[in-house]
Amino acid sequence: MRKFLIKTFIKDYENVKDPNVREKYGKLAGVVGILTNLILCVAKITIGLAVNSIAVIADGINNLADTSSSLITLVGFKLASKPGDLEHPYGHARFEYLTGLAISMIIIVLGVKLLTTSFQKVLDPEPLQFSLITILILVLAIGVKVWQAVFNIRTGEEIQSSALKATGMDSRNDVISTSAVLLSIIAGKLTGLQLDGYMGCLVALFIMYSGIQLIRETSSPLLGKAPDPELVREIEKRICAQQKVLGIHDLVVHDYGPGRIFASVHVEVDAYGDLIESHDMIDNIERTISEDLKIHLVVHMDPLETRDPLTIDLNKKLSNILSSLDGVVGFHDLRVVAGYTHSNIIFDIVISPDCRLKECSISSYVEEQLQLLDKTYYVVINFDKSYVQNNI
Repeated sequence: MRKFLIKTFIKDYENVKDPNVREKYGKLAGVVGILTNLILCVAKITIGLAVNSIAVIADGINNLADTSSSLITLVGFKLASKPGDLEHPYGHARFEYLTGLAISMIIIVLGVKLLTTSFQKVLDPEPLQFSLITILILVLAIGVKVWQAVFNIRTGEEIQSSALKATGMDSRNDVISTSAVLLSIIAGKLTGLQLDGYMGCLVALFIMYSGIQLIRETSSPLLGKAPDPELVREIEKRICAQQKVLGIHDLVVHDYGPGRIFASVHVEVDAYGDLIESHDMIDNIERTISEDLKIHLVVHMDPLETRDPLTIDLNKKLSNILSSLDGVVGFHDLRVVAGYTHSNIIFDIVISPDCRLKECSISSYVEEQLQLLDKTYYVVINFDKSYVQNNI
């Protein structure tokens, strides 16, 4: 059914990297969510009022919240597709993350209100009216929610949308909460125990938990989470596959929303190579990777000293010195500036975000080790943070 809807309503549906195609996926998911959740909401609230079940009503209101979520998702994908303008040159794709954040807040507020109502039901329980139609509606609702969860999670994975995947997880939680309501009705019929209020509280807690999880999911990209390790490895592999590339460093990836990824990297080449040839290679790397991976890549050419024996020797010794320091990822841009009385040894040290060593401690240790090799070495160290999960 999911594939049928996608093939029917989305032209060029396989090109999921295209922002226009992603927008159509989001709109389709929003419309499907609105229609199915509205049907469930009306059915559950009607049945809940008929049998005097706060848990069923609570579950129906949860579906109303899901309807609002689907509507916000629909609007969010539309806004996220707007092109860049003077005030937002990188586009508006982060609206998709803001959409998820708004949905999360709505879910939490509804969860708190339903928890209050359900707790009152615990204090003042009322007998439930058992009805086979109620059981049938809830069983059908569980089936619909299972389909919704699969639809949104798989679609979210296909287009790499955290908002859709979070919506799918919310549907999965609804399956659990509706199952709890169903169990309370059956238990009340078989044992006479009034579990409706307690199950209503559980449903409300599930709603609140879902909202909190959604906040964590959607706020992470806004706070600047680490880039996808698979994307980092692919960029590194493609660049280093070029014959004239000696290495890369300072790879930085900025996420301005799905389909709006900007990256920059320093590519190391032989300082004694053909300048025009190296420049052409850099241009080709930028163009091909940007087109193939659907990102905006800027490459800085970094010439390396490959013939000076002292620089080559220091590269090896510096690698050994830094290998014993936890949290130090590597180094780059080693330069030796010789003078009459001393030589300046200049380089950058790359540290991971979780490095516990202080920069001053690292500097002191490295300077001490280098001066054991030669007291005329003056060490100049710059520190870089590793913004990717690969040790580049």
